Amino acid sequence: MEIRKQDKPKLLVVVGSVREGRFGPVVADWVAEQAAVHGGFEVETLDLAEVEIPLELPAVSPKAAGDAYPRPAGMAPLTEALERADAYIVVTPEYNHSYPAGLKSAIDWHFTQWAAKPVAFVSYGGGAGGRHAVLHLENVLTELHAVTIRDGLAFPNYWTAWQDGRPADRATEGYAKTMLDQLAWWAVALKSARLTAPYPA
Repeated sequence: MEIRKQDKPKLLVVVGSVREGRFGPVVADWVAEQAAVHGGFEVETLDLAEVEIPLELPAVSPKAAGDAYPRPAGMAPLTEALERADAYIVVTPEYNHSYPAGLKSAIDWHFTQWAAKPVAFVSYGGGAGGRHAVLHLENVLTELHAVTIRDGLAFPNYWTAWQDGRPADRATEGYAKTMLDQLAWWAVALKSARLTAPYPA
């Protein structure tokens, strides 16, 4: 799928773990590299560990408050990056068969930023490779009117599946391309639709 440079959708790669000693930035760097090689996106990476994400939420919902939602100033980089993006890749580990609390909070502080935009997932963990976390994320982001992508990447036992900052199985690059092809298709289609008419969330 060839996309003209001026029409390239903006892709945000989100590092979903804020845990000390996390592996997430290694995975996210590789994912961003694959997206750059793919050529279908303008690529940006955001690390949730560098953003203020309180667990306490205001009484009003972000859907009801819209642009007036009272977010802390330290969350501005996240909100602005989500607003700029036309598509997302969420890189997440699996903790106790689900995804990290910081990632849930980052999602819950926003609403319109996710709506009518595609989201792909790259997960890592033990034997399940983070798939339980992705199943939960698919449910949550569908509720926020995002479009989740069928093909993602999962890395079981990531401590042996990666060498020198890259997956040991070079065939993974082909799987990444499939994910990025699908994500680019949806990103272009949904961006065009949002420009044509407001999404009725």
